[in-house]
Amino acid sequence: MVSAGSWAALGMALAFAVTNGFHDAANAIATLVATRAARPVQAVALASACTLLGPLVLGAAVAETVAGVISVPRASLVPVVGAALSGAVGWNLFTWALGLPSSSSHALVGGLAGAALAQAGPGAVRWTGDGGLGFAGVLVGLAISPVLGAGAAGLLELGLRRRLGRASARIGPVVLRAQWATSAVLALAHGANDAQKTVGLVAVLAFASGAEASRHPPAWAVPAVALALTVGTALGGWSIVRTIGRRILRLRPLDALASQSGSAAVIALASALGAPVSTSQVVASSVVGAGLGKRRARRIRWHVVRQIALAWVTTVPAAGLVAAASLPVWRWLA
Repeated sequence: MVSAGSWAALGMALAFAVTNGFHDAANAIATLVATRAARPVQAVALASACTLLGPLVLGAAVAETVAGVISVPRASLVPVVGAALSGAVGWNLFTWALGLPSSSSHALVGGLAGAALAQAGPGAVRWTGDGGLGFAGVLVGLAISPVLGAGAAGLLELGLRRRLGRASARIGPVVLRAQWATSAVLALAHGANDAQKTVGLVAVLAFASGAEASRHPPAWAVPAVALALTVGTALGGWSIVRTIGRRILRLRPLDALASQSGSAAVIALASALGAPVSTSQVVASSVVGAGLGKRRARRIRWHVVRQIALAWVTTVPAAGLVAAASLPVWRWLA
């Protein structure tokens, strides 16, 4: 019989997916809305549809990576995962209220590590992978992806301006339409990468509760998590949209196209490789990269960038501490 703790942890997993939609799905449409290539309702509809399709189209490699970060006995999985999700959801809500595009991926990994350490000590975390990426590998991927996002966007910005800069007024409508395509790809990539993080934990919970014989995700997990992400996309995220689309840099359509294209390429590649990356980090850094690519570093609002970077740096320990503090409650529920 499935315990109350298992049901509560499953509910927390879906809540995490909703808050992930607040944060990361909003990034997929931020530049689209900021440049007025689409109205907010149109942008949300596009992101929702593509987020729903993403995990169905681009595979489940990320789910296996996330599920392999911790190594605790089967009897301890429900309280550990429940506490980890509590830390991640709490941090997501806190940063969302501040309008900061924090990393849901960092929050989840920090929560998992904090809960596992509190439960069974250092041996409960797979630090170096043991056949997968492990905790250290995931953090390396999360650290490298913003650099790749900024670099890709900067190079695209340079290339687009060299080829299209003098014709920007004439091709403006074409660029605006192209933003729809790049936003759609970005939302697909986000759905694949971010939905699979939660799917991996749902698989762990199903295994721990005895509902599944292995850690393979149940058939209902992908559509349920994708739907939760879609709900989060539709309900919230406008403060994040304003930060990404307007507070970092005043974006022009060509800048937005470079940012979206670079972000989509990095996140799609990461999803294919099974590396969980942060859509928030990649998109925010790609906006900075677009600004550098157009040689407008002075126009980047660096104080906003510093605020976002501070949130990124504190996410892992903050989510880990909240997860460790909530572990006794989850032990009692289990």
